[in-house]
Amino acid sequence: MPLSWNEIKDRALKFARTWANETAEIAEAKSFLDAFFEVFGISRRRVATFETKVAKAEGRDGRIDLLWKGTLLVEMKSRGKSLDRALQQAKDYFPGIKDRDVPRYIMVSDFAQIRLYDLEENTHIGFPLAEFHQHIRAFGFIAGYQTRNYGQEDPINIKACERLGLLHDALFDIGYSGHDLEVHLVRLLFCFFADDSGIFARGAFRDWIELRTTEDGSDLAPKLCHLFQILNTPETQRLRILDEQLAAFPYINGQIFAEQLSVAAFDTTMRNMLLEAAALDWSRISPAIFGSLFQSVMQPQARRQLGAHYTDETNILKLVGPLFLDELRNEFERVKTKPKQLFALQNKLAQLNFLDPACGCGNFLVIAYRELRLLELDILKLLYSDGNRSLDIGELNVLCDVDQFYGIEQEEFPAQIAQTA
Repeated sequence: MPLSWNEIKDRALKFARTWANETAEIAEAKSFLDAFFEVFGISRRRVATFETKVAKAEGRDGRIDLLWKGTLLVEMKSRGKSLDRALQQAKDYFPGIKDRDVPRYIMVSDFAQIRLYDLEENTHIGFPLAEFHQHIRAFGFIAGYQTRNYGQEDPINIKACERLGLLHDALFDIGYSGHDLEVHLVRLLFCFFADDSGIFARGAFRDWIELRTTEDGSDLAPKLCHLFQILNTPETQRLRILDEQLAAFPYINGQIFAEQLSVAAFDTTMRNMLLEAAALDWSRISPAIFGSLFQSVMQPQARRQLGAHYTDETNILKLVGPLFLDELRNEFERVKTKPKQLFALQNKLAQLNFLDPACGCGNFLVIAYRELRLLELDILKLLYSDGNRSLDIGELNVLCDVDQFYGIEQEEFPAQIAQTA
Protein backbone atom coordinates (compact mmCIF):
# COMPACT_ATOMS: atom_id res chain seq x y z
CA MET A 1 0.00 0.00 0.00
CA PRO A 2 1.35 3.49 -0.84
CA LEU A 3 2.46 5.78 1.96
CA SER A 4 -0.09 8.37 3.02
CA TRP A 5 0.35 11.82 1.51
CA ASN A 6 1.07 13.25 4.96
CA GLU A 7 3.91 10.78 5.45
CA ILE A 8 5.28 11.60 2.00
CA LYS A 9 5.05 15.32 2.78
CA ASP A 10 7.03 14.87 6.01
CA ARG A 11 9.68 12.89 4.15
CA ALA A 12 9.85 15.53 1.40
CA LEU A 13 10.50 18.26 3.95
CA LYS A 14 13.32 16.24 5.54
CA PHE A 15 14.75 15.44 2.11
CA ALA A 16 14.83 19.12 1.15
CA ARG A 17 16.61 20.05 4.39
CA THR A 18 19.17 17.27 3.97
CA TRP A 19 20.07 18.21 0.39
CA ALA A 20 19.73 21.99 0.64
CA ASN A 21 23.45 22.66 0.14
CA GLU A 22 24.46 19.91 -2.29
CA THR A 23 26.12 21.03 -5.53
CA ALA A 24 28.11 18.24 -7.21
CA GLU A 25 26.47 16.13 -9.91
CA ILE A 26 28.93 13.25 -10.13
CA ALA A 27 29.72 12.91 -6.45
CA GLU A 28 26.22 12.81 -4.99
CA ALA A 29 23.64 12.38 -7.78
CA LYS A 30 23.08 8.69 -7.08
CA SER A 31 22.67 9.23 -3.36
CA PHE A 32 20.32 12.13 -4.07
CA LEU A 33 18.12 9.98 -6.31
CA ASP A 34 18.12 7.01 -3.93
CA ALA A 35 16.92 9.33 -1.18
CA PHE A 36 14.40 10.93 -3.56
CA PHE A 37 12.72 7.57 -4.18
CA GLU A 38 12.71 6.83 -0.45
CA VAL A 39 10.54 9.92 0.05
CA PHE A 40 7.78 7.91 -1.64
CA GLY A 41 8.55 4.67 0.18
CA ILE A 42 10.14 3.03 -2.86
CA SER A 43 13.55 1.40 -3.13
CA ARG A 44 15.18 2.83 -6.24
CA ARG A 45 17.03 -0.43 -6.84
CA ARG A 46 13.73 -2.25 -7.23
CA VAL A 47 12.46 -0.13 -10.12
CA ALA A 48 15.25 1.88 -11.74
CA THR A 49 18.90 1.64 -12.78
CA PHE A 50 21.77 4.11 -12.92
CA GLU A 51 24.04 4.74 -15.90
CA THR A 52 21.99 2.84 -18.49
CA LYS A 53 24.01 2.70 -21.71
CA VAL A 54 22.22 3.77 -24.91
CA ALA A 55 23.20 4.69 -28.47
CA LYS A 56 22.46 8.36 -29.16
CA ALA A 57 21.09 9.68 -32.45
CA GLU A 58 24.50 10.85 -33.69
CA GLY A 59 25.92 7.36 -33.20
CA ARG A 60 27.82 7.97 -29.97
CA ASP A 61 27.07 6.06 -26.80
CA GLY A 62 25.52 7.85 -23.87
CA ARG A 63 24.64 6.95 -20.30
CA ILE A 64 21.30 7.84 -18.75
CA ASP A 65 21.68 9.03 -15.16
CA LEU A 66 18.58 7.07 -14.11
CA LEU A 67 16.08 5.04 -16.12
CA TRP A 68 12.89 3.47 -14.84
CA LYS A 69 11.80 1.62 -17.94
CA GLY A 70 8.53 2.84 -19.34
CA THR A 71 8.09 5.37 -16.55
CA LEU A 72 10.83 7.87 -15.72
CA LEU A 73 14.15 9.18 -17.05
CA VAL A 74 16.24 11.46 -14.83
CA GLU A 75 19.08 13.73 -15.91
CA MET A 76 21.09 15.40 -13.13
CA LYS A 77 23.30 18.48 -13.40
CA SER A 78 25.55 20.37 -11.01
CA ARG A 79 23.99 23.32 -9.23
CA GLY A 80 23.41 26.28 -11.53
CA LYS A 81 23.74 24.32 -14.79
CA SER A 82 21.07 24.74 -17.48
CA LEU A 83 18.03 22.53 -16.97
CA ASP A 84 16.88 23.29 -20.52
CA ARG A 85 20.07 21.66 -21.74
CA ALA A 86 19.50 18.76 -19.35
CA LEU A 87 16.03 18.25 -20.84
CA GLN A 88 17.41 18.22 -24.38
CA GLN A 89 20.11 15.78 -23.33
CA ALA A 90 17.43 13.51 -21.85
CA LYS A 91 15.42 13.61 -25.08
CA ASP A 92 18.54 12.81 -27.10
CA TYR A 93 18.60 9.40 -25.40
CA PHE A 94 15.16 8.42 -26.71
CA PRO A 95 16.24 7.04 -30.13
CA GLY A 96 18.38 4.47 -28.31
CA ILE A 97 15.60 3.30 -25.97
CA LYS A 98 13.35 0.41 -26.99
CA ASP A 99 9.80 1.53 -27.73
CA ARG A 100 8.41 -0.44 -24.81
CA ASP A 101 10.91 1.21 -22.44
CA VAL A 102 10.35 4.84 -23.48
CA PRO A 103 9.41 6.70 -20.28
CA ARG A 104 6.33 8.82 -19.79
CA TYR A 105 8.13 11.27 -17.48
CA ILE A 106 11.43 13.16 -17.60
CA MET A 107 12.86 14.72 -14.45
CA VAL A 108 15.80 17.11 -14.54
CA SER A 109 17.49 18.68 -11.53
CA ASP A 110 20.54 20.63 -10.45
CA PHE A 111 19.89 19.81 -6.77
CA ALA A 112 18.52 23.33 -6.19
CA GLN A 113 15.72 23.09 -8.77
CA ILE A 114 13.54 20.19 -9.94
CA ARG A 115 11.47 19.96 -13.09
CA LEU A 116 9.10 17.15 -14.07
CA TYR A 117 7.80 16.73 -17.62
CA ASP A 118 4.80 14.55 -18.43
CA LEU A 119 5.30 13.65 -22.09
CA GLU A 120 1.90 12.02 -22.39
CA GLU A 121 -0.06 15.00 -21.11
CA ASN A 122 2.44 17.53 -22.54
CA THR A 123 2.69 19.34 -19.20
CA HIS A 124 5.49 20.17 -16.80
CA ILE A 125 6.14 21.72 -13.41
CA GLY A 126 9.23 23.33 -11.92
CA PHE A 127 10.06 24.39 -8.38
CA PRO A 128 12.95 24.99 -5.97
CA LEU A 129 13.94 22.09 -3.75
CA ALA A 130 12.58 23.88 -0.69
CA GLU A 131 9.07 23.66 -2.20
CA PHE A 132 9.26 19.95 -3.00
CA HIS A 133 6.68 19.12 -0.32
CA GLN A 134 4.15 21.33 -2.12
CA HIS A 135 4.41 19.30 -5.34
CA ILE A 136 4.58 15.70 -4.15
CA ARG A 137 1.31 14.72 -5.82
CA ALA A 138 2.86 15.30 -9.23
CA PHE A 139 5.15 12.38 -8.38
CA GLY A 140 2.33 10.12 -7.24
CA PHE A 141 3.23 7.60 -9.93
CA ILE A 142 6.37 6.76 -7.93
CA ALA A 143 4.45 5.94 -4.77
CA GLY A 144 1.77 3.99 -6.60
CA TYR A 145 -0.89 6.69 -6.83
CA GLN A 146 -2.25 6.93 -10.35
CA THR A 147 -4.61 9.21 -12.18
CA ARG A 148 -6.95 6.82 -13.89
CA ASN A 149 -8.62 7.62 -17.18
CA TYR A 150 -12.02 6.08 -17.71
CA GLY A 151 -13.87 6.18 -20.99
CA GLN A 152 -14.38 4.39 -24.24
CA GLU A 153 -11.99 6.60 -26.20
CA ASP A 154 -9.06 6.22 -23.81
CA PRO A 155 -6.10 5.39 -26.10
CA ILE A 156 -4.41 3.27 -23.43
CA ASN A 157 -7.35 0.84 -23.46
CA ILE A 158 -7.21 0.57 -27.22
CA LYS A 159 -3.44 0.07 -27.20
CA ALA A 160 -3.70 -2.69 -24.61
CA CYS A 161 -6.30 -4.51 -26.65
CA GLU A 162 -4.24 -4.18 -29.81
CA ARG A 163 -1.12 -5.61 -28.17
CA LEU A 164 -2.99 -8.53 -26.66
CA GLY A 165 -4.65 -9.04 -30.02
CA LEU A 166 -1.29 -9.44 -31.73
CA LEU A 167 -0.22 -11.96 -29.10
CA HIS A 168 -3.51 -13.86 -29.49
CA ASP A 169 -3.07 -14.04 -33.26
CA ALA A 170 0.53 -15.23 -32.98
CA LEU A 171 -0.41 -18.03 -30.57
CA PHE A 172 -3.43 -18.98 -32.67
CA ASP A 173 -1.31 -19.13 -35.83
CA ILE A 174 1.02 -21.73 -34.32
CA GLY A 175 -1.95 -23.93 -33.40
CA TYR A 176 -2.48 -22.90 -29.78
CA SER A 177 -6.21 -22.26 -29.67
CA GLY A 178 -9.56 -22.82 -28.01
CA HIS A 179 -10.02 -23.07 -24.26
CA ASP A 180 -6.29 -23.20 -23.47
CA LEU A 181 -5.61 -20.02 -25.44
CA GLU A 182 -8.47 -18.19 -23.75
CA VAL A 183 -7.39 -19.13 -20.24
CA HIS A 184 -3.73 -18.41 -21.04
CA LEU A 185 -4.58 -14.88 -22.17
CA VAL A 186 -6.77 -14.26 -19.13
CA ARG A 187 -3.85 -15.28 -16.90
CA LEU A 188 -1.52 -12.93 -18.73
CA LEU A 189 -4.11 -10.18 -18.37
CA PHE A 190 -4.18 -10.75 -14.61
CA CYS A 191 -0.37 -10.66 -14.40
CA PHE A 192 -0.22 -7.40 -16.35
CA PHE A 193 -2.70 -5.77 -13.96
CA ALA A 194 -0.98 -7.27 -10.92
CA ASP A 195 2.37 -5.88 -12.06
CA ASP A 196 1.15 -2.27 -11.91
CA SER A 197 -1.57 -2.33 -9.27
CA GLY A 198 0.28 -3.51 -6.16
CA ILE A 199 -0.66 -7.21 -6.23
CA PHE A 200 2.88 -8.05 -7.36
CA ALA A 201 5.93 -5.98 -6.52
CA ARG A 202 5.91 -3.28 -9.16
CA GLY A 203 7.28 -4.60 -12.45
CA ALA A 204 8.04 -8.04 -11.02
CA PHE A 205 6.34 -9.98 -13.83
CA ARG A 206 7.96 -7.97 -16.59
CA ASP A 207 11.39 -8.11 -14.93
CA TRP A 208 11.07 -11.87 -14.50
CA ILE A 209 10.39 -12.32 -18.23
CA GLU A 210 13.27 -10.04 -19.23
CA LEU A 211 15.81 -11.44 -16.79
CA ARG A 212 14.87 -15.10 -16.47
CA THR A 213 13.86 -16.13 -20.00
CA THR A 214 16.02 -16.27 -23.12
CA GLU A 215 15.65 -13.68 -25.87
CA ASP A 216 14.73 -16.31 -28.47
CA GLY A 217 11.63 -17.21 -26.43
CA SER A 218 12.42 -20.92 -26.43
CA ASP A 219 12.02 -21.36 -22.67
CA LEU A 220 9.26 -18.81 -22.08
CA ALA A 221 6.24 -21.14 -22.36
CA PRO A 222 7.39 -23.76 -19.82
CA LYS A 223 8.57 -21.03 -17.46
CA LEU A 224 5.17 -19.34 -17.66
CA CYS A 225 3.55 -22.66 -16.78
CA HIS A 226 5.86 -22.89 -13.77
CA LEU A 227 5.02 -19.34 -12.70
CA PHE A 228 1.28 -20.04 -13.00
CA GLN A 229 1.78 -23.10 -10.79
CA ILE A 230 3.64 -20.99 -8.22
CA LEU A 231 0.85 -18.40 -8.20
CA ASN A 232 -1.61 -21.20 -7.43
CA THR A 233 0.47 -22.51 -4.51
CA PRO A 234 0.28 -20.99 -0.98
CA GLU A 235 3.65 -19.71 0.23
CA THR A 236 3.73 -22.24 3.07
CA GLN A 237 3.43 -25.13 0.61
CA ARG A 238 6.16 -24.07 -1.81
CA LEU A 239 9.54 -25.76 -2.13
CA ARG A 240 12.12 -24.34 0.26
CA ILE A 241 14.80 -23.98 -2.44
CA LEU A 242 12.53 -22.21 -4.92
CA ASP A 243 14.23 -19.47 -6.92
CA GLU A 244 13.88 -16.30 -4.84
CA GLN A 245 12.50 -14.23 -7.72
CA LEU A 246 9.71 -16.79 -8.19
CA ALA A 247 9.19 -17.14 -4.45
CA ALA A 248 8.52 -13.40 -4.22
CA PHE A 249 5.28 -13.75 -6.21
CA PRO A 250 2.26 -13.97 -3.89
CA TYR A 251 -0.28 -16.75 -3.75
CA ILE A 252 -3.36 -15.87 -5.80
CA ASN A 253 -6.47 -17.32 -4.22
CA GLY A 254 -9.28 -18.53 -6.47
CA GLN A 255 -9.31 -20.64 -9.59
CA ILE A 256 -7.62 -18.44 -12.17
CA PHE A 257 -4.33 -20.40 -12.03
CA ALA A 258 -5.70 -23.75 -10.87
CA GLU A 259 -6.21 -25.53 -14.18
CA GLN A 260 -3.27 -27.23 -15.88
CA LEU A 261 -3.04 -26.06 -19.49
CA SER A 262 -1.19 -27.47 -22.45
CA VAL A 263 2.18 -25.77 -22.92
CA ALA A 264 2.31 -23.05 -25.58
CA ALA A 265 5.42 -21.99 -27.50
CA PHE A 266 7.10 -18.64 -28.10
CA ASP A 267 9.77 -17.29 -30.41
CA THR A 268 11.70 -14.02 -30.32
CA THR A 269 8.90 -12.01 -31.92
CA MET A 270 6.23 -13.42 -29.63
CA ARG A 271 8.36 -12.83 -26.53
CA ASN A 272 8.77 -9.22 -27.63
CA MET A 273 4.99 -8.96 -28.09
CA LEU A 274 4.54 -10.12 -24.51
CA LEU A 275 7.09 -7.60 -23.25
CA GLU A 276 5.48 -4.81 -25.29
CA ALA A 277 2.15 -5.59 -23.65
CA ALA A 278 3.74 -5.78 -20.19
CA ALA A 279 5.38 -2.39 -20.73
CA LEU A 280 2.03 -0.59 -20.71
CA ASP A 281 0.94 1.04 -17.46
CA TRP A 282 -1.93 -1.33 -16.73
CA SER A 283 -2.95 0.56 -13.60
CA ARG A 284 -4.28 3.24 -15.96
CA ILE A 285 -6.44 0.80 -17.90
CA SER A 286 -10.03 0.70 -16.73
CA PRO A 287 -11.20 -2.79 -15.74
CA ALA A 288 -14.72 -1.46 -16.18
CA ILE A 289 -14.49 -1.25 -19.95
CA PHE A 290 -11.46 -3.37 -20.68
CA GLY A 291 -13.44 -6.59 -20.54
CA SER A 292 -15.48 -5.68 -23.59
CA LEU A 293 -12.45 -4.43 -25.44
CA PHE A 294 -10.65 -7.64 -24.57
CA GLN A 295 -13.45 -9.68 -26.13
CA SER A 296 -12.46 -8.26 -29.47
CA VAL A 297 -9.01 -9.80 -28.96
CA MET A 298 -10.65 -13.13 -29.69
CA GLN A 299 -12.39 -11.72 -32.79
CA PRO A 300 -9.76 -10.32 -35.19
CA GLN A 301 -12.37 -9.03 -37.64
CA ALA A 302 -14.08 -6.99 -34.92
CA ARG A 303 -10.76 -5.57 -33.77
CA ARG A 304 -10.87 -2.98 -36.54
CA GLN A 305 -13.92 -1.44 -34.87
CA LEU A 306 -12.74 -1.31 -31.29
CA GLY A 307 -15.15 0.51 -29.03
CA ALA A 308 -18.06 0.27 -31.44
CA HIS A 309 -19.73 -2.78 -29.90
CA TYR A 310 -19.76 -2.38 -26.14
CA THR A 311 -21.55 -0.31 -23.52
CA ASP A 312 -19.16 2.38 -22.34
CA GLU A 313 -18.80 3.63 -18.80
CA THR A 314 -20.81 6.80 -19.31
CA ASN A 315 -23.87 4.83 -20.34
CA ILE A 316 -23.43 2.33 -17.51
CA LEU A 317 -23.31 5.19 -15.00
CA LYS A 318 -26.54 6.55 -16.50
CA LEU A 319 -28.10 3.22 -15.58
CA VAL A 320 -26.43 2.80 -12.17
CA GLY A 321 -27.52 6.25 -11.00
CA PRO A 322 -31.32 5.85 -11.20
CA LEU A 323 -31.18 2.18 -10.19
CA PHE A 324 -29.59 2.70 -6.78
CA LEU A 325 -26.67 5.13 -6.64
CA ASP A 326 -28.56 8.44 -6.77
CA GLU A 327 -30.81 7.42 -3.88
CA LEU A 328 -27.87 6.26 -1.77
CA ARG A 329 -25.90 9.43 -2.50
CA ASN A 330 -28.90 11.57 -1.53
CA GLU A 331 -29.22 9.65 1.73
CA PHE A 332 -25.52 10.21 2.38
CA GLU A 333 -25.96 13.97 1.92
CA ARG A 334 -28.86 13.97 4.41
CA VAL A 335 -26.98 12.15 7.19
CA LYS A 336 -23.36 13.21 6.61
CA THR A 337 -23.27 15.20 9.88
CA LYS A 338 -24.83 12.39 11.95
CA PRO A 339 -22.35 9.64 12.84
CA LYS A 340 -24.95 7.15 14.07
CA GLN A 341 -26.88 7.38 10.81
CA LEU A 342 -23.66 7.19 8.80
CA PHE A 343 -22.87 3.86 10.47
CA ALA A 344 -26.38 2.70 9.62
CA LEU A 345 -25.92 3.72 5.99
CA GLN A 346 -22.63 1.85 5.78
CA ASN A 347 -24.33 -1.29 7.10
CA LYS A 348 -27.09 -0.79 4.57
CA LEU A 349 -24.55 -0.70 1.74
CA ALA A 350 -23.01 -3.95 2.95
CA GLN A 351 -26.39 -5.70 2.89
CA LEU A 352 -27.19 -4.87 -0.73
CA ASN A 353 -26.85 -7.58 -3.37
CA PHE A 354 -26.60 -7.12 -7.13
CA LEU A 355 -27.27 -9.51 -10.01
CA ASP A 356 -26.59 -8.99 -13.69
CA PRO A 357 -28.31 -11.93 -15.43
CA ALA A 358 -26.45 -11.34 -18.70
CA CYS A 359 -23.19 -9.94 -17.37
CA GLY A 360 -20.86 -10.53 -20.31
CA CYS A 361 -17.43 -9.33 -19.20
CA GLY A 362 -18.86 -7.79 -16.04
CA ASN A 363 -18.83 -4.11 -17.02
CA PHE A 364 -21.96 -3.25 -15.03
CA LEU A 365 -20.85 -5.26 -12.00
CA VAL A 366 -17.36 -3.74 -11.92
CA ILE A 367 -18.65 -0.17 -12.12
CA ALA A 368 -21.44 -0.79 -9.60
CA TYR A 369 -18.92 -2.30 -7.16
CA ARG A 370 -16.52 0.61 -7.66
CA GLU A 371 -19.23 3.22 -7.05
CA LEU A 372 -20.47 1.42 -3.94
CA ARG A 373 -16.95 1.28 -2.51
CA LEU A 374 -16.37 4.96 -3.31
CA LEU A 375 -19.53 5.86 -1.42
CA GLU A 376 -18.45 3.72 1.52
CA LEU A 377 -15.06 5.43 1.48
CA ASP A 378 -16.77 8.83 1.67
CA ILE A 379 -18.65 7.57 4.73
CA LEU A 380 -15.47 6.27 6.36
CA LYS A 381 -13.66 9.56 5.74
CA LEU A 382 -16.30 11.36 7.78
CA LEU A 383 -16.40 8.74 10.52
CA TYR A 384 -12.69 8.15 11.05
CA SER A 385 -10.64 11.05 9.72
CA ASP A 386 -9.49 13.57 12.30
CA GLY A 387 -8.50 16.04 9.59
CA ASN A 388 -4.82 15.93 10.53
CA ARG A 389 -3.70 12.72 8.88
CA SER A 390 -4.47 10.53 5.91
CA LEU A 391 -6.58 7.44 6.40
CA ASP A 392 -4.90 4.05 6.43
CA ILE A 393 -7.28 1.55 4.86
CA GLY A 394 -5.97 -1.08 7.27
CA GLU A 395 -7.42 0.89 10.18
CA LEU A 396 -10.92 1.06 8.73
CA ASN A 397 -13.89 -1.23 9.11
CA VAL A 398 -14.62 -1.81 5.42
CA LEU A 399 -17.86 -3.75 4.99
CA CYS A 400 -18.69 -3.66 1.27
CA ASP A 401 -17.41 -6.76 -0.47
CA VAL A 402 -17.14 -8.08 -4.01
CA ASP A 403 -19.18 -11.11 -2.91
CA GLN A 404 -22.27 -8.87 -2.96
CA PHE A 405 -22.13 -8.93 -6.76
CA TYR A 406 -23.31 -11.81 -8.94
CA GLY A 407 -23.44 -12.40 -12.67
CA ILE A 408 -24.75 -15.00 -15.08
CA GLU A 409 -22.93 -15.58 -18.37
CA GLN A 410 -23.22 -18.59 -20.65
CA GLU A 411 -19.93 -18.06 -22.50
CA GLU A 412 -16.80 -19.17 -20.65
CA PHE A 413 -14.38 -16.51 -21.89
CA PRO A 414 -16.41 -13.39 -20.94
CA ALA A 415 -17.13 -14.98 -17.55
CA GLN A 416 -13.40 -15.43 -16.91
CA ILE A 417 -12.75 -11.80 -17.85
CA ALA A 418 -15.49 -10.70 -15.43
CA GLN A 419 -13.86 -12.67 -12.60
CA THR A 420 -10.46 -11.18 -13.42
CA ALA A 421 -11.76 -7.61 -13.61
